[in-house]
Amino acid sequence: MYQEFDGIKYCGDVQKTVTDKLTSEEVLEISINGTIFLITMRTPGNDKQLIRGLLFSEDVYKDTNQNLIIDFKKEDDITMKANVIIPENLLCEGINSSRSLLSVSSCGICGKRELDDISVFGNQLKTDKKIKIAILYGMFAHMEKKQDAFLHTGGSHASAAFDCDGNLLSIKEDIGRHNAVDKVIGELIINGKLEDAFCIIVSGRISYEIIAKVFSAKIPLLAAVSAPSSLSVAYAKELGITLLGFCRGEKATCYANPDRITV
Repeated sequence: MYQEFDGIKYCGDVQKTVTDKLTSEEVLEISINGTIFLITMRTPGNDKQLIRGLLFSEDVYKDTNQNLIIDFKKEDDITMKANVIIPENLLCEGINSSRSLLSVSSCGICGKRELDDISVFGNQLKTDKKIKIAILYGMFAHMEKKQDAFLHTGGSHASAAFDCDGNLLSIKEDIGRHNAVDKVIGELIINGKLEDAFCIIVSGRISYEIIAKVFSAKIPLLAAVSAPSSLSVAYAKELGITLLGFCRGEKATCYANPDRITV
């Protein structure tokens, strides 16, 4: 499932308006017998199959011969609630496990038990600083050269922070995209460079969670090698973050707040 978003595509020093299809990202809140079990982010569709497979793999309900009763309720534009009815005597050990799904998920929101845990509050980010698109291209080239773990393994993500002149402030790698972003923000704080950071770039895609992290650090520009999700674009627009995806070579597409980009 996808949604369409307008953007400004940069190719070298040329720009044009485009309409792109971006993967939908929405909330699924799963309750068991009326009690919230977890919240996960997913692309809508096949929710029944997702829930059945998740409960099986997490050792919550292992009976493969019986259909589950699942009541779905659309809470708002981005939230689906699902209440799963399971007889108490058929619940397995996973229902009492202290292990959070956060430890096995690529999304930092997954495993949260209350929707309030993922809310982002605050005013829009504002700055008069701008950046040339050519400098942004150079940031990705710089990060790629310093991805030592990826060079040797092909299995790590990278994140890097730069000031508005394109000077590298921090670069970190990790098997998880969100971990790499957290490491960069942590180093900026430790080194007293957080206020100098104008841009964070990432090697993978952008989900809502990365938008939330960048907003909390008050960094106004976020760019990625791959695509943003629909929810990340919506929140970037709302929170005043300049958001770019598909940053490869001398190409990039801006989906939110393009006024900080010059050609």
